[in-house]
Amino acid sequence: MKSLENALHRVVGYFSPLCKKMFSFLHVLGLYFNPEPPTCPAEVFCIRLSKEMEMKRLLGAIFGVILSAILSGALPARAENYTIRGDMGAEIRYELRERITGGTGVRETTLSVVIPESFKSPTFRQEVRDVDLSFVPRPDEQQKTEDGRGNRIITAAWNGSPAFIDVRLTVNAINTTGLETIETTAPFPPGAVTGDIRDYLRATEQVQSDHPQIRALAGDLTRGGATQFDAVQRLISWVVDHVSYVNPPLNYDALYSLESGKGNCQNFSHLSAALLRAVGIPVRIVNGMTLNRPFDVPWQQGMMTFKMGQGRHSWIEVWFPDLGWVPFDPQNSELFVSSRFIRIEVGVDNNETKNDGLLRWTQTRNAVLKPRLQETLSADFLKDQISLRGNREAYGPRNLLLCPSVRASFQPLAIKPLPPPPVFTEAEKRAFLYELPFVYGNLEFPEDVDFAFPRVTLSAGGDAFEMRRNFLVETAEYVTTNLTQYAQVVILQKPLRLDKVGLALHNFGGGGWLWVDLFADRDGKPGPLIGASVLVNIEEISTRPGYRWVDFDFSRENPILMPGAYWIALGFSGSPVVNWFYTYGKPVGPVHGTRYKGVFARDWSGALNYEFNYRLSGRTMK
Repeated sequence: MKSLENALHRVVGYFSPLCKKMFSFLHVLGLYFNPEPPTCPAEVFCIRLSKEMEMKRLLGAIFGVILSAILSGALPARAENYTIRGDMGAEIRYELRERITGGTGVRETTLSVVIPESFKSPTFRQEVRDVDLSFVPRPDEQQKTEDGRGNRIITAAWNGSPAFIDVRLTVNAINTTGLETIETTAPFPPGAVTGDIRDYLRATEQVQSDHPQIRALAGDLTRGGATQFDAVQRLISWVVDHVSYVNPPLNYDALYSLESGKGNCQNFSHLSAALLRAVGIPVRIVNGMTLNRPFDVPWQQGMMTFKMGQGRHSWIEVWFPDLGWVPFDPQNSELFVSSRFIRIEVGVDNNETKNDGLLRWTQTRNAVLKPRLQETLSADFLKDQISLRGNREAYGPRNLLLCPSVRASFQPLAIKPLPPPPVFTEAEKRAFLYELPFVYGNLEFPEDVDFAFPRVTLSAGGDAFEMRRNFLVETAEYVTTNLTQYAQVVILQKPLRLDKVGLALHNFGGGGWLWVDLFADRDGKPGPLIGASVLVNIEEISTRPGYRWVDFDFSRENPILMPGAYWIALGFSGSPVVNWFYTYGKPVGPVHGTRYKGVFARDWSGALNYEFNYRLSGRTMK
């Protein structure tokens, strides 16, 4: 708490002697921060629940006077293309468990598993060792095949439906990501391709590379390009800037992604593949797993931390005639993926790459209970070495895109400045009538989903059914830790009289209280405290599976927020165990708009590659 008092002194001293007198007056009234040492770990960074809460509300009134000076500057335009150098190396003990619970009236049950293969590219290598696959009970029939894409498929079948079927696949994967300078002279337009590679140019139901809208956009974006890297960079940059991550979307194909501007990893992959194939560049779809072990990339202004959910993921590989197949994750990286990726299956689209974890069965028509499948992924990092460095470039895209250094001719993407937030005079502010309901934030997430059983049953015709692998992954951060604090930026373009702040949370239990702190922005990081919500008892939040909105009430204060940047952070006391759901990328805010720091640190120097799900509700002016 002393650090907050010191911060207040610095801000007050900067703005005016009058504010210093106001601060002294508050001390005379006895409304000051408690100087006693904390008696429990949570109090290290949680504001006490008596005088300190009163103090925060009074500070909100003080800072309201000076907020216009803090927030009157324009939001800067930022190019977010980062050149990444260095390497990653990991030895991973990967284990996938699947449990099938039997249904009624089932005549035959079949499960297919794809065995991960070793893979080598200029930037990413996966060496697979010590593969072990077991079934309990033993299948009545087991078959090993290899499809036309080189995927090794094990198919196991059981007569009827055992009460439980337990499947366990373990693999040792040695993954290496090397990010040295890549040199490519592949021309654009590309030359003719032959053999099996030609198949990765064709249009499919999910990759509509022959659709007029997709062909026109791809042609416009690549016009004048002299190298294949130039064309690829332009197309991937467009996808990064024009598609926001949403899971689950209504559809997964490229055309839906283009028209809606939203989707999950399948949509990013299908749209990128469609645009690239439309201009003659072969692309294949990759299915695999991502692991939730984070890694850090230092850059000029701090640390960027990257983290994926633990579960199934889709990305792409692009064919260069002088490089071969090179991996891209079109959500945020080109020419590489990190050592946290487990590559399993490839094909022309995700309808084709469906074999891993595919459960099929035949069942009598009057059967009531269908089989269920629960999938559990774990990974032990036996070794993990990271040495990376990022450098922000002066060209686009606007959203985050990581790339190794490339020696090739390309046209840098210019980024237009963002318009500054509107600025109002004091007379205009006093005349505002806050009458229109207003809701803003990163609003879309899979609400009330039980991530233990995310799959749905599909009819395969007649009395045949199937369950395919699902890309619905739990992406959430444990935010009630005594080690790290998290904050999310909110950028308003309209004045707002704030009533509530909602966070997408799951309560795992424990005891204590939660609240939301609201901060002003200072140089792109949380700054002075504006106010705090009413407290919420953790026992009032459901512990049933899934994430849902938890609203924190600001109606007692109703702070008036002018256009600009603000920060919200979850505060707590006691020992609650709470996760806050996040979305890959930045659907709403800027790249560095999700911050973290150690509880004893002053500077919010760490930035995260995702965006927490939040909503602000209240009223705005007509």
